[in-house]
Amino acid sequence: MTRNDQPTAGNCIFNLFKKLPIKVFSGLLFILLSTIALPGYAQDKVKEKQKVKETGEPVKHSITRAAVYSAVLPGLGQAYNRKYWKIPIIYAGFGVIGYFIISNNNEYQLYKEAYVYTANNETYPIDNPYVGRYNLTQLQEGMDYYGRNRDLSYIIGGVWYIANILEAYVDAHFFDYDISEDLTLRLSPSFTPGVYRFDQPSPGIKVSLKF
Repeated sequence: MTRNDQPTAGNCIFNLFKKLPIKVFSGLLFILLSTIALPGYAQDKVKEKQKVKETGEPVKHSITRAAVYSAVLPGLGQAYNRKYWKIPIIYAGFGVIGYFIISNNNEYQLYKEAYVYTANNETYPIDNPYVGRYNLTQLQEGMDYYGRNRDLSYIIGGVWYIANILEAYVDAHFFDYDISEDLTLRLSPSFTPGVYRFDQPSPGIKVSLKF
């Protein structure tokens, strides 16, 4: 074994993660992001409270911070915007997308294993329901079908992730937008000058909306 062929620490870690199931890898990634994002989020909240206590003025809601929070940990930007009811919707979407990724990938791996086994005319015992059931053409079609569905699910997951960021960003724009509770609608009679004769006004209704 040459020096270049010797495994490095980076390669060992990469191979270890490569062998992990998608569900385990997703769980570890979520835990890692949570440990990074949540302490920073809590620290920012403490700083905001201290600033309000010192100055007596409310801290302006940060649009950028809302987007960054949702980028680091989906749903955290919505929590920052105090729209907590949106968080279950975000993770329900990721859950559905994750289900399709895992199920399609499992089927893809089964078809791939059966294809390689059949193409090489192997005879050793194998626990695969598609071996002997489908020919090479059918196995190739199954691989292509489930591979496309898996890749499409990854793309939809990426779009859902970006939508989570954009939603937090746009919603943060309206966080400090104040709509007064004193909304008054008044209807009163009015008279407008006539079109042809100014001495004969036309009756009408005047609508006044107070914000």
